[in-house]
Amino acid sequence: MSKAALFPQGRFFVVILPKPRDKVWEFNDKDDEMKTFRTHPIGIDQGEAVLFSEFADGGEMWTGEGPRERRKPIIFNQSFRSVPVVQIGVSLWDVDTSSALRAEVTAEDISPEGFTAVFRTWSDTRIARIRAAWTAIGEVPHEDDWDIS
Repeated sequence: MSKAALFPQGRFFVVILPKPRDKVWEFNDKDDEMKTFRTHPIGIDQGEAVLFSEFADGGEMWTGEGPRERRKPIIFNQSFRSVPVVQIGVSLWDVDTSSALRAEVTAEDISPEGFTAVFRTWSDTRIARIRAAWTAIGEVPHEDDWDIS
Protein backbone atom coordinates (compact mmCIF):
# COMPACT_ATOMS: atom_id res chain seq x y z
CA MET A 1 0.00 0.00 0.00
CA SER A 2 1.43 3.40 -0.96
CA LYS A 3 1.53 6.25 1.54
CA ALA A 4 -0.16 9.64 1.35
CA ALA A 5 2.04 12.64 0.57
CA LEU A 6 1.90 15.75 2.78
CA PHE A 7 2.77 19.14 1.25
CA PRO A 8 2.93 22.29 3.44
CA GLN A 9 1.32 25.35 1.84
CA GLY A 10 2.03 28.15 4.35
CA ARG A 11 -0.05 27.28 7.41
CA PHE A 12 -2.27 25.05 5.24
CA PHE A 13 -1.32 21.44 4.44
CA VAL A 14 -2.50 19.44 1.45
CA VAL A 15 -2.55 15.65 1.62
CA ILE A 16 -2.42 13.78 -1.69
CA LEU A 17 -4.09 10.42 -1.24
CA PRO A 18 -2.76 7.20 -2.70
CA LYS A 19 -4.70 5.32 -5.33
CA PRO A 20 -8.45 5.13 -4.44
CA ARG A 21 -8.37 1.37 -3.90
CA ASP A 22 -5.56 1.70 -1.32
CA LYS A 23 -7.34 3.64 1.43
CA VAL A 24 -10.38 5.73 2.28
CA TRP A 25 -9.75 8.41 4.92
CA GLU A 26 -12.42 8.50 7.60
CA PHE A 27 -13.12 10.95 10.43
CA ASN A 28 -15.90 11.02 13.01
CA ASP A 29 -17.85 14.22 13.57
CA LYS A 30 -20.02 15.24 16.50
CA ASP A 31 -23.19 13.91 14.84
CA ASP A 32 -21.87 10.33 15.09
CA GLU A 33 -21.79 10.08 11.32
CA MET A 34 -18.66 8.94 9.56
CA LYS A 35 -16.97 11.72 7.56
CA THR A 36 -15.60 9.93 4.49
CA PHE A 37 -13.31 11.63 1.98
CA ARG A 38 -13.25 10.46 -1.59
CA THR A 39 -10.08 10.59 -3.66
CA HIS A 40 -9.72 14.38 -3.45
CA PRO A 41 -6.72 15.97 -1.77
CA ILE A 42 -7.23 16.66 1.94
CA GLY A 43 -6.36 20.03 3.45
CA ILE A 44 -5.42 20.68 7.07
CA ASP A 45 -5.68 24.27 8.29
CA GLN A 46 -4.96 25.37 11.84
CA GLY A 47 -4.65 28.51 13.91
CA GLU A 48 -5.22 30.29 17.18
CA ALA A 49 -7.43 33.27 18.02
CA VAL A 50 -7.94 35.38 21.11
CA LEU A 51 -11.71 35.18 21.60
CA PHE A 52 -11.75 38.03 24.12
CA SER A 53 -9.68 39.87 26.71
CA GLU A 54 -11.83 41.73 29.25
CA PHE A 55 -9.80 42.09 32.44
CA ALA A 56 -8.26 45.51 31.70
CA ASP A 57 -11.52 47.21 30.75
CA GLY A 58 -13.79 45.45 33.28
CA GLY A 59 -15.79 43.64 30.60
CA GLU A 60 -18.80 41.46 31.32
CA MET A 61 -16.88 38.16 31.14
CA TRP A 62 -14.74 39.41 34.05
CA THR A 63 -17.32 41.35 36.08
CA GLY A 64 -20.66 39.76 35.13
CA GLU A 65 -22.67 36.79 36.35
CA GLY A 66 -25.08 34.39 34.72
CA PRO A 67 -24.94 33.11 31.13
CA ARG A 68 -22.43 34.94 28.92
CA GLU A 69 -21.14 34.26 25.43
CA ARG A 70 -18.52 35.55 23.00
CA ARG A 71 -18.41 34.69 19.29
CA LYS A 72 -15.53 35.21 16.85
CA PRO A 73 -15.60 34.48 13.13
CA ILE A 74 -12.66 32.44 11.84
CA ILE A 75 -11.82 32.43 8.12
CA PHE A 76 -9.77 29.57 6.68
CA ASN A 77 -6.56 30.34 4.82
CA GLN A 78 -8.08 28.60 1.77
CA SER A 79 -11.63 27.37 1.14
CA PHE A 80 -12.34 23.67 1.46
CA ARG A 81 -14.23 21.76 -1.25
CA SER A 82 -16.89 20.71 1.28
CA VAL A 83 -17.62 21.37 4.96
CA PRO A 84 -14.53 20.29 6.94
CA VAL A 85 -14.28 18.71 10.37
CA VAL A 86 -13.21 21.34 12.94
CA GLN A 87 -11.59 20.57 16.30
CA ILE A 88 -11.35 23.47 18.77
CA GLY A 89 -9.96 23.79 22.29
CA VAL A 90 -8.72 26.34 24.80
CA SER A 91 -5.00 27.11 24.40
CA LEU A 92 -4.86 29.87 27.03
CA TRP A 93 -7.17 30.81 29.83
CA ASP A 94 -6.81 33.54 32.39
CA VAL A 95 -9.46 32.96 35.05
CA ASP A 96 -10.34 33.90 38.61
CA THR A 97 -9.91 30.88 40.88
CA SER A 98 -12.21 32.07 43.69
CA SER A 99 -15.19 30.31 42.07
CA ALA A 100 -15.73 27.17 40.03
CA LEU A 101 -14.57 27.26 36.42
CA ARG A 102 -17.54 26.71 34.11
CA ALA A 103 -16.84 27.02 30.40
CA GLU A 104 -17.58 25.65 26.95
CA VAL A 105 -15.79 26.32 23.67
CA THR A 106 -17.33 25.11 20.40
CA ALA A 107 -17.12 25.56 16.63
CA GLU A 108 -20.47 26.55 15.10
CA ASP A 109 -21.73 27.61 11.66
CA ILE A 110 -18.99 25.57 9.96
CA SER A 111 -18.74 26.16 6.20
CA PRO A 112 -16.07 25.53 3.54
CA GLU A 113 -14.86 29.14 4.12
CA GLY A 114 -14.70 29.24 7.93
CA PHE A 115 -16.61 28.89 11.19
CA THR A 116 -17.60 30.76 14.34
CA ALA A 117 -15.61 30.08 17.52
CA VAL A 118 -17.99 30.30 20.49
CA PHE A 119 -17.06 30.58 24.17
CA ARG A 120 -19.73 30.31 26.88
CA THR A 121 -19.64 30.57 30.65
CA TRP A 122 -22.28 30.93 33.35
CA SER A 123 -22.99 31.47 37.05
CA ASP A 124 -20.27 33.38 38.95
CA THR A 125 -17.29 32.23 36.82
CA ARG A 126 -14.96 35.13 36.02
CA ILE A 127 -12.89 34.93 32.81
CA ALA A 128 -10.27 37.57 32.00
CA ARG A 129 -9.29 36.21 28.58
CA ILE A 130 -9.45 33.13 26.39
CA ARG A 131 -7.40 32.01 23.40
CA ALA A 132 -8.60 29.04 21.34
CA ALA A 133 -6.61 26.74 19.04
CA TRP A 134 -8.36 25.01 16.15
CA THR A 135 -7.70 22.51 13.38
CA ALA A 136 -9.86 21.98 10.28
CA ILE A 137 -9.52 18.88 8.09
CA GLY A 138 -11.41 18.35 4.86
CA GLU A 139 -11.42 17.96 1.10
CA VAL A 140 -9.81 20.74 -0.91
CA PRO A 141 -10.38 21.53 -4.59
CA HIS A 142 -8.18 19.77 -7.10
CA GLU A 143 -7.00 21.25 -10.40
CA ASP A 144 -8.74 18.38 -12.23
CA ASP A 145 -12.18 19.15 -10.71
CA TRP A 146 -14.82 20.00 -13.28
CA ASP A 147 -17.29 22.82 -12.86
CA ILE A 148 -20.43 21.77 -14.73
CA SER A 149 -22.76 24.44 -13.36
